[in-house]
Amino acid sequence: MKAKIAILPGDGVGPEIVAEAVKVLEAVARRFGHDFEMTEHPVGGAAYDRCGDCLPETTLAACKAADAVLLGAVGGPKWDALAPEKRPERRALLTLRSELGLFANLRPAKVWDPLKTASPLKDEIVARGIDLLIVRELTGGAYFGKKGRGEGGKSAYDMIPYAEHEILRVARVAFEAARCRHGRAVAPRPPKVTSVDKANVLETSRLWRETVSALHAAEYADVALEHLYVDNAAMQLVRDPARFDVILTENMFGDILSDEASQITGSIGMLPSASLGASGAGLYEPIHGSAPDITGKGIANPIATILSAAMLLRHALGLSGEADAIEQAVADVLAQGLRTPDIAAPGGVQTVSTSELGDAIEAALIKK
Repeated sequence: MKAKIAILPGDGVGPEIVAEAVKVLEAVARRFGHDFEMTEHPVGGAAYDRCGDCLPETTLAACKAADAVLLGAVGGPKWDALAPEKRPERRALLTLRSELGLFANLRPAKVWDPLKTASPLKDEIVARGIDLLIVRELTGGAYFGKKGRGEGGKSAYDMIPYAEHEILRVARVAFEAARCRHGRAVAPRPPKVTSVDKANVLETSRLWRETVSALHAAEYADVALEHLYVDNAAMQLVRDPARFDVILTENMFGDILSDEASQITGSIGMLPSASLGASGAGLYEPIHGSAPDITGKGIANPIATILSAAMLLRHALGLSGEADAIEQAVADVLAQGLRTPDIAAPGGVQTVSTSELGDAIEAALIKK
């Protein structure tokens, strides 16, 4: 297969972790006979320093022309003083999501067997298994709604608009994902979607619940559906994460819950994500930030970015076997006891650098 992949290293540890993911993608191309044309483009604060714009037109054009986009991380204290509309998080990330039509964010969260002791949860909770997927609506809600100040800056508002068609399209992604996960599971259980809202308080949540329920009844009766208020969902994530399969929720709730889910797995450095649209390039990135405090130290965990590359192969290019191979290589390396500092624990492990962990995953992939 021939494919164009736009590479956006970004800021902080972004270039370090993206380099390891590119290394793994190159190994996939060699092993499976693919031709990946990977071109690098500036984004975030690094792009602002270079040309005064966190998302240059040339970068946006390259992303639109690509089959998929792999992103590292953007932002950092250096650019916090910029006007809100010029900052990396808003100008780069939100604009990319909008311009590429990326309305569904997929964030898997699982505890890998060799890392069970890294989870802060009790052993008996972890033993029940943690392997869930959060599907977050990405282009609506408070982050994109009308906002402003009044009373001379002494009051503020953020509107949370949602339309039925926005809810329908992301709900379909969640129901289809539940079906797919059910089909791929080693020990299948009935597919299930937990829709999270605040329907006891918010009108947008009432529309959300009505729309999801109607779609379920019309098209997805084979998938179990439950509704939870967001505060209850947050509690259940730490009390009994094994009860969840696919969590579906709106933009802001999904942002918060997915970060909570990352912590129950032991390290935010392990979690990938995919942002998908109806057509065109998807955006694949680790869920963590640019980590300026460890930039240049060679200790950043590249696994989330490498697993994001696996999601890129599966969702953007339809290469599920190749994605499985990357995930198996990660599992093999973790079983060998290799760790970056964020996932290292006393006894039987070897702490390695960012590039050494990437090298080991590449080697495990090639050996197969």
